[in-house]
Amino acid sequence: MFPKTRNLETAFQQVRLFTLVLIAGSLLLCGFVVWQALRAIDRNQDRIYILESGKALVAMAGSRAENIPVEARDHIRTFHEAFFTLDPDEKVITAHLGKALYLADGSARRVYEGLKESGYYNGIIAGNISQELVIDSVVLDMRAYPIPFRCYATEKIIRPTSLVTRNLVTEGLLRNTARSDNDPHGFLIERWAILDNHDLKIESR
Repeated sequence: MFPKTRNLETAFQQVRLFTLVLIAGSLLLCGFVVWQALRAIDRNQDRIYILESGKALVAMAGSRAENIPVEARDHIRTFHEAFFTLDPDEKVITAHLGKALYLADGSARRVYEGLKESGYYNGIIAGNISQELVIDSVVLDMRAYPIPFRCYATEKIIRPTSLVTRNLVTEGLLRNTARSDNDPHGFLIERWAILDNHDLKIESR
């Protein structure tokens, strides 16, 4: 009688231990699944899916601090391309310079007004001249604020009889401003100056 009782007690203890281990394992597994699900939700909240030509593209969200150098270079590139890319059409010139002057302070306006007073833009229209700018590089010093920069570019002036290639080097400072439709990056160029703008070569057409 007693050995049977002891066997029943041992079996009951083993079943209880197995049940506790099973419950603990289930709780751990559920906790792990919930944790992984929360991590996946957090990761997906930083993604935006954009539908482009029937394809789903993923846009990743990030803090602005991670993107400041990229946005700063693009702001400088956009300003220079708008300021120096011109065609012999008054409306095109006005539109490009209007866009550029939103991205910089009075230092850029002074350069623009100096060129306008000298008849530079009238000469482009009268001479059927087109001007294109290719940015070679933009160097930033992220250790300082406002952010100092230097822009290296090549300027091509296309005349009816010649093609002039010029070197262009400018510098200035970049400070933060509020983002807007006219200034999507939220920067403003200050103390902008042209350091070099000499002819590299002249080719006949």
